[in-house]
Amino acid sequence: MYRYDDYDHTIIQERVKQFAGQTQRYLAGELSGPEFLPLRLQNGLYVQRMAPMLRICVPYGMLSSVQLRRLARITRDYDKGYAHFTTRQNVQLNWPRLEDAPAILAELADVEMHAVQTSGNCIRNTTTDQFAGVTPDEIIDPRPYCELIRQWSTFHPEFAFLPRKFKIAVNACPDVDRAAIKVHDIGIQIVRNDAGEIGYAVLVGGGLGRTPIIASQIRDFLPEKDLLTYLEAIIRVYNRYGRRDNKYKARIKILVKALTPEGFAEKVEAEWQQIKAGPAHLTEAEIERIKQHFTLPAYEKFPGGSEALATARAESAHFSNWVARNVSAHRQPGYAAVTLTLKVLGVPPGDVTDTQLEALADLADRFSFSELRVTHEQNVVLADVREDDLYALWQTIKPLGFATPNLNTLTDVICCPGGDYCSLANAKSIPVAEAIQARFDDLDYLYDLGPIDLNISGCMNACGHHHVGNIGVLGVDKKGEEWYQVSLGGDSGLNASIGQILGPSFARDQMPDVIQTILDTYVEQRESEELFVDTFRRIGLKPFKERVYGASN
Repeated sequence: MYRYDDYDHTIIQERVKQFAGQTQRYLAGELSGPEFLPLRLQNGLYVQRMAPMLRICVPYGMLSSVQLRRLARITRDYDKGYAHFTTRQNVQLNWPRLEDAPAILAELADVEMHAVQTSGNCIRNTTTDQFAGVTPDEIIDPRPYCELIRQWSTFHPEFAFLPRKFKIAVNACPDVDRAAIKVHDIGIQIVRNDAGEIGYAVLVGGGLGRTPIIASQIRDFLPEKDLLTYLEAIIRVYNRYGRRDNKYKARIKILVKALTPEGFAEKVEAEWQQIKAGPAHLTEAEIERIKQHFTLPAYEKFPGGSEALATARAESAHFSNWVARNVSAHRQPGYAAVTLTLKVLGVPPGDVTDTQLEALADLADRFSFSELRVTHEQNVVLADVREDDLYALWQTIKPLGFATPNLNTLTDVICCPGGDYCSLANAKSIPVAEAIQARFDDLDYLYDLGPIDLNISGCMNACGHHHVGNIGVLGVDKKGEEWYQVSLGGDSGLNASIGQILGPSFARDQMPDVIQTILDTYVEQRESEELFVDTFRRIGLKPFKERVYGASN
């Protein structure tokens, strides 16, 4: 993973010192609330419903065991003993004191972490596939390109105050998209042309929130070294023409829609021609410099097809089931990537305690070269586990609550913190997730249903990505009461789609029954092993709507 150089250390330490002074001035009454607002947002600090919230950057989801242990200590010393993994592969602290924020940032800087640009109208954390660098189906490791984008975008003087927040995602697999690039402001698909050269298909104008839109492709093949100059051209056009008079119409997706993708692309091309040979143009030396941070770990050589693994699976059906669901193929023979689930019944999705963070650090040290990845689905991945060690890993994680074999099932819920914490939320998300998880706590039933993405957001900002859930749930406010709107047919993958609203919203206590009726309809209508989203696309919304509202009358 990327390690800081002297320049990185200097700018982060200077930022920590600067923010400490700003915070002291605010607490002393020398800065007003409006004056302090952009300063704290630039350092990841929000004011939530009951306490500040600090969002910590985890570039493209990667954490070292050293960083995990520091996060554990910070949550114990400065918070309430737990942290929250977000859908942007970041970490949030929900209960820090404002006066402690500078000290927390100083602690983070010691282990090469920060909270810069995790909030505010700037370029946020660039994300990618949680299996980047180890999955056998990728064209090339996308992490160096994410790091190039991170270094270019961090503290970029021209893009510190964009019309709205801005998100970029990178995918390098031709046949699967685990980075959800089609619902980002910019999506980068790494490709090879007929000559075998690396380049990028570029998508713009995707996003969720109040106006969910699937991104449009504006470039089929951008040469490898033109990545940053082309991104700069896109964001310059957005910065110049994006609306600033209405925050609900300020995202780039609104601009792309207004200009049309073709019209937007023309403006980008004109801007790019002026800057494509400028200082942001990549050189071979710079690309190679960054790639050196992502060299292969010290893999042992194995023929693959571990006899120990085969024997353990034959002797334990439970272990074999966990392997089938939580273990993914690896490019290196004899190794596997393992997803540890954080979706235990009774625990808010994505939450992890200080002791669990320390346990994850121990697991990373013992089983995966001291590294771990955070996923968009609010789980974690050990990317480099020897196949011979899978049984020992499984035995170790069971008492820690990381071995629930419900990955990609209905109860592997994506969920924002909702009204329990967020001042923007219209309704609570966590109780709905817990009620659904409790109602469908039957693995045999879940396995029969097959993969289903259930995403829950507490408000239209869509931090829970409800628009692209196969089943999406949105908290809404009706005359001061919490209700929940359901959508069906969303998808964040290669065939990305925005879910269709089922109809009028439901009270919270109705939600498990509503989900049950939706599932019953799916089981009755599906053909053979057809997935939920495919059944929906074949039969449409009407059969689900008739059953749900007929049953509720």
